[in-house]
Amino acid sequence: MPSEGGKATVRFGDDAVCLVSAVPNRGFTVTTSRTEAQTLTVTFTASRHRSEITATTQPQSRADVREVSW
Repeated sequence: MPSEGGKATVRFGDDAVCLVSAVPNRGFTVTTSRTEAQTLTVTFTASRHRSEITATTQPQSRADVREVSW
């Protein structure tokens, strides 16, 4: 999944999401968080922008990108 802050690659299983790679663009840092096995969030952060990629298997496999600038 590409975003303004970088690119994340995930793998969807039957009941879990696994991070394959997370590569930040220049000026961004990357963090990951997991609330449960079915949901993974990759966050790319810069001084005035944040890109959040959330991948989940519930109720179906999908990934969403949220861009926030301030």
